[in-house]
Amino acid sequence: MNGKRAARPVRKQNNMMLWILYAALVALILIYVLHNSAVLGVAVVILIVVILFVEFRYSVREEGVRKTVIDVALALAAVAALWIVLIVVLQTSSPIDVVSSCSMLPVLQRGEMVFLHGIPNMTSFLRTHGIPAVNVSSAAFSAFLSNISGEFLAYYPYENGNVGRITTYYYSGEQVGLYNLKCLDINSELGQPGNDGRCYVPQSAQRGNLIKYNYGIGNVSINGTIYQEVYTSSITIANTTIAENYSNPIVIYRTNASDAFTGDIIHRIYAAMRVGGIYYILTKGDNNQVLDLQALNYPPSQSNIVGYYIGGVPYLGYLRLIVSGSFVPDPQCNQVALRG
Repeated sequence: MNGKRAARPVRKQNNMMLWILYAALVALILIYVLHNSAVLGVAVVILIVVILFVEFRYSVREEGVRKTVIDVALALAAVAALWIVLIVVLQTSSPIDVVSSCSMLPVLQRGEMVFLHGIPNMTSFLRTHGIPAVNVSSAAFSAFLSNISGEFLAYYPYENGNVGRITTYYYSGEQVGLYNLKCLDINSELGQPGNDGRCYVPQSAQRGNLIKYNYGIGNVSINGTIYQEVYTSSITIANTTIAENYSNPIVIYRTNASDAFTGDIIHRIYAAMRVGGIYYILTKGDNNQVLDLQALNYPPSQSNIVGYYIGGVPYLGYLRLIVSGSFVPDPQCNQVALRG
């Protein structure tokens, strides 16, 4: 009797300690969401490790090693079973993902957990959603791939008639020119004077390209202040001009090793190219100025499309971002393109 009586206060103390740790974890995650501090991200990871250790230690002490291992195995099996059910029902190998950037603001927030549905028939999917699909010959597509660096083009404003002085935002009276993004250092801040003049290309450079870009000037809100920027307003493929459509579905695609930015990218479909029986999808983030192709990513084929967005839960994915080491905040989260 004395042993059982003594065990109850200990168990109560253990539960209290775990409640405190979980409350601290929730508070840290909320603060991280508000401030996006890398230090807070590291603190969350450390606290998760501490909680797992404490949980396991308490469980072993109260239930024994064998029972604890069985409970953990059953929990993992339940998660695996649920994942398999989602795969079957949603027809995709990755039914759940997390938004890691702010390229889809204001529709999708960083840290949002998203649910995806597979696309078993791309022809039917594109037709149902009214996505323009342009027929491209195999020869034209091969030429496109062999000249892919010449397709990495985008418009930017430049000041004082000097093509070497690209500006971040557009101001009245400035000129707009076409630049090769493979030539530009896209990781540095645009607008700093340097050798950018060598990256300027004449308008005629697009003449022989499969995809030609057209630009517009739109507003963007940055920390509450409105600026103007040059963005891709439409594209032309084989004499078919296609404008950006914000009602098109959002998809996630897997990138290739040769792409400039990698991982699972969640962006909106812009258009499709049909080469024989295979579709290649052109995508663009709502909060981006250019298509993914312009920013040095090859158009993903239909086999690289994981699925399309069917819903999401804000903030629920932040834990995964933190655990995966995505501590550094996305500077793009401070801006929202005011278009569409």
